[in-house]
Amino acid sequence: MVVVIFPYLPGSDSPIFKGVSVFVGILFSLGSSNAIANMVAGLVITYMRPFKIGDFIKIGDVSGEVIEKTALVTRIRTPKFEDITIPNSTVLSSTSTNYSSNTKNANNGLLIHTTVTIGYDVPWASIYEALIEAALKTELIEKTPAPFVLQTSLDDFYVSYQINVYTKHPTRQPLIYSSLHQNIQDSFNAAGIEIMSPHYSALRDGNTTTIPENYLKKDYEAPFFNIKNKS
Repeated sequence: MVVVIFPYLPGSDSPIFKGVSVFVGILFSLGSSNAIANMVAGLVITYMRPFKIGDFIKIGDVSGEVIEKTALVTRIRTPKFEDITIPNSTVLSSTSTNYSSNTKNANNGLLIHTTVTIGYDVPWASIYEALIEAALKTELIEKTPAPFVLQTSLDDFYVSYQINVYTKHPTRQPLIYSSLHQNIQDSFNAAGIEIMSPHYSALRDGNTTTIPENYLKKDYEAPFFNIKNKS
């Protein structure tokens, strides 16, 4: 409508009127650049279909359930019932994780895990048994496929054991993790296994120089450790 009536406006042919029109157009273009970027990103996300309403996702540092998708923004409700609005351009440029995509009936579910570190003095078979027992007592997990344990690292003083369980309730992850941790404590206490990460320290004579021996004089002797008391 503006384009149609513009030639009929008084003074529309004057240089001042044309200059003001160009200036207003530039301001509008610059001011709406973010909105246009979000609209384009929203269109791309619609065809990419990385998530849908009701999915539990993570975008950047924000995790929660998708409650609304519009042309400009995506709204996520966190487990603490905080509604967070994320511009679609940010969604498109960030890495998104969909926890709900593999929780349908035909799939095994979402694989969640937690890690405990136990010293080398405890047999690994006993730790496996305690972890799997704790996992099977946890609510909202799948009994089939069965939980399993991975040894993720052999550290200097302890071994890292990772218990993995399947669930089809991605929105209940905080509750599942809390229950799993409680059951791990109970199972380990019942089995007489301390949940500890032992560390060892070695003492050495710090007065001796660290220069290689072949660089030292033949009559080198380490200095004594002296304490002066001025009382």
